[in-house]
Amino acid sequence: MYKQILVPIDLADTDLAKPAIEAAVTLARSSGGSVRLVNVLPMTPVMLAEYVPPDFDVQQRKSAEEAMGIIARECGLDGAHISGTVRQGGIYHEVLEEAKAINADLIVMSSHRPAMRTYFLGSNAGHVVRYAKCSVLVVRNTKN
Repeated sequence: MYKQILVPIDLADTDLAKPAIEAAVTLARSSGGSVRLVNVLPMTPVMLAEYVPPDFDVQQRKSAEEAMGIIARECGLDGAHISGTVRQGGIYHEVLEEAKAINADLIVMSSHRPAMRTYFLGSNAGHVVRYAKCSVLVVRNTKN
């Protein structure tokens, strides 16, 4: 049913992503599809640029790519059906751009339970749900 499944990963909270990865792997196995993991690095604020090493962004990307590789190997799918990428920019914008780039037919993402601040400001998951051109499955963290 789903051939290209995108899973956004927050490397600062990989436990939150585990239920989404498990759901995506199950769906990919049942339909012969592939899973694409994506991590979005924030842009380094200009006011902080002079305080970080010149190759800070390169180091961040390399570290994120290594972490994504570990997650991909541990998810249980063979290498032909799992891949990962690191993008830089705004989270929901880059998730939607990656979905478009790979022609995703499903985005599976984790979300915290809504808090009062997200009702007013919106969350990344909320933006993805509203603006995605494909189906979106939001997996709630049941421990919170």
